[in-house]
Amino acid sequence: MTVAVVTGGESGIGAACAVRLAKAGADIVISYHKDRQAADEVIGQVRAEGRDGRAVKCDVASEKDVEALFEAASRLGTCRWLVNSAGINMAGIAVERMELEQFERTIATDLTGPFLTSREFVRRLDGGGGRIVNISSIHAFAPRAGGADYDAAKGGLSQLTRTLALELAPKHVAVNGVAPGMILTPMNEEAIEDAEVRRKREAAIPWGRAGTAEEVAHLVAFMLSREADYITGTTVTIDGGLSLTIAQGA
Repeated sequence: MTVAVVTGGESGIGAACAVRLAKAGADIVISYHKDRQAADEVIGQVRAEGRDGRAVKCDVASEKDVEALFEAASRLGTCRWLVNSAGINMAGIAVERMELEQFERTIATDLTGPFLTSREFVRRLDGGGGRIVNISSIHAFAPRAGGADYDAAKGGLSQLTRTLALELAPKHVAVNGVAPGMILTPMNEEAIEDAEVRRKREAAIPWGRAGTAEEVAHLVAFMLSREADYITGTTVTIDGGLSLTIAQGA
């Protein structure tokens, strides 16, 4: 039996991953930050797949909360899969006007959080073997004005992924990332609610449409599977070709 911890599992990519991994046969523990009702609905979907599930309120930037999250997971068994999906989006504020508190808040959730959860995951492994997938972003390497907080966090997450992969390979713990582009989740709420905004943004995507959380979850499930056993230390982009358009027409 496989136990998976999915952070940020109450919505978006995290929720889709929780349900997809339940379909793959894992018991699921999700962390949520505020929305208990949404978290319970996800756990209901997990249980509908015949798997056990738990939802734990957790600030991933808190050592105490992360320890409690994995303690809850240990009651189902040894956690072998970790998906770091909890995150907050860019502030949309230029560096000269960004308060230190804003920058640190994003770094805490999007970078310190995966560090703490990965550390706790490895400390609790029994006998080695396991897989970690960090949900990054194309903005780890394709910056946006106003996104210094988010871009820096995701850039750091890419290097954290590579460093962990190097350190943990002798323990047969694979560590990889997934870098989505425009995905129709609450982080892109404006594009979901406003058809014109969505049309304009999708016009920049070579594939012609935004992606779905379920498509990202399918990729995550593969990266956690035995078929991906020899893959570690890489980040796979899933963006419909959006990041390929950098510098076109220059």
